[in-house]
Amino acid sequence: MLKNQTILPQASEMSTDPRLSKRLERMSENSAKLLHQFVSPAGIDEIDHWIAKYPPDEKQSAVLRALMVVQEENGYLTPETMDAVADYLDMPPIAVYEVSTFYNMYEHKPIGRHLINVCTNISCKLRGSSEVVNHLQKRLDVKLGETTSDGKYTLRSVECLGACVNAPMMQVDKDYHENLTPEKIDQVLEQYQ
Repeated sequence: MLKNQTILPQASEMSTDPRLSKRLERMSENSAKLLHQFVSPAGIDEIDHWIAKYPPDEKQSAVLRALMVVQEENGYLTPETMDAVADYLDMPPIAVYEVSTFYNMYEHKPIGRHLINVCTNISCKLRGSSEVVNHLQKRLDVKLGETTSDGKYTLRSVECLGACVNAPMMQVDKDYHENLTPEKIDQVLEQYQ
């Protein structure tokens, strides 16, 4: 054991103490109230659905989906929303922050209504992703990492999206668009007005 390391009791050990069980029940009620400030009842139901997939003492395993639900309803994650998730899942807030900053699917600042991710990895690069980026930057009047002035689009460069065979490609929201040309890009943008 490392010096100054604290060993926390397992959930099964904690549930045998009636005083602790009552305290955990109150904490659980308060956690739900805190999360309800940021998430709809349907969102809470979805998070609970994911929590139910894991053993009772492993509900933190639902953190990825919980963060996604919060983001889908709020547009991005704030320290307050991440604290609410941590509280609801009985996790240290730092653990939730670590998860949310490790994965690039989580946003920590406002983004446009439509998120455009252009793959710039080697396969797409060799097949013209630079031209895709240039065309989008001109068409939208933004640089990579920026959001249009009307708040409609955010443009980003990302690593491989797994559609190398049909490069160059981009993802708009959850939809893939492949074998891109400037004309195809313009047609795609028309779909997301």
